[in-house]
Amino acid sequence: MKTFGLIGYRLDYSFSKGYFTEKFKNLNLNDHEYVNFELDTIKDFPGIFESGKEIGGLNCTIPYKQELMQFLDEIDEGAAAVGAVNTIKVIRQENKTILKGYNTDVIGFRKALEPLLTAEHKKALILGTGGASKAIKFVLEKLGISYISASIEDELNENEIRYEDITGDVIKEYTVLINATPLGTHPKVNDCPSLPYCSLTENHILFDLVYNPEVTKFMKKGLKKGAKVKNGLEMLHGQAEGAWDIWNS
Repeated sequence: MKTFGLIGYRLDYSFSKGYFTEKFKNLNLNDHEYVNFELDTIKDFPGIFESGKEIGGLNCTIPYKQELMQFLDEIDEGAAAVGAVNTIKVIRQENKTILKGYNTDVIGFRKALEPLLTAEHKKALILGTGGASKAIKFVLEKLGISYISASIEDELNENEIRYEDITGDVIKEYTVLINATPLGTHPKVNDCPSLPYCSLTENHILFDLVYNPEVTKFMKKGLKKGAKVKNGLEMLHGQAEGAWDIWNS
């Protein structure tokens, strides 16, 4: 049995297991399986390869996308630039196994966002500063879109502001709003980032990395103002297919 899987902390919510299990079924890959590897600490990662399973490739989710990099033999140029890994290719040679890290969040996010953009979308406000935001920044830079990030950390880094400093004028200036926080995820569907939503217009894009529920409260706020909205499901599909391509290349 060839095993693929997801590394993370608590994975009951996992999209990847259902997606790949269905994919293997549709492709009649009866000798493939996808499992969740829940790790209490990233130090447990090497133990995955001592389980006796034939590991063919791995995905990685929060909170280990950055910590995982120390265990890899090679890191793809894009993942190195982002500073986070969400996909591992297992390369077996005669006398050793090489683990190479990639970031397919970049692939998924760009494919999902780009069709929404017009010439007026030149500035983005990223809500959150976690691992997912790193891939978002990388894509925005490639697309020529400047950005700032809203942070809850005590110390602000360059191009970061506090949520309380997001005024109506800020919202009007930054016409692409990206929720890279878990706020609004089921079951806490009534949560959303604290923003002056009254300043939204039909020229805004609200992109929510959350995909459950299908329409988040953040997105509903945008819809009320005529803005374009999208959840994170298409991004996840793109990320997953990107990983599958890497594992089979």
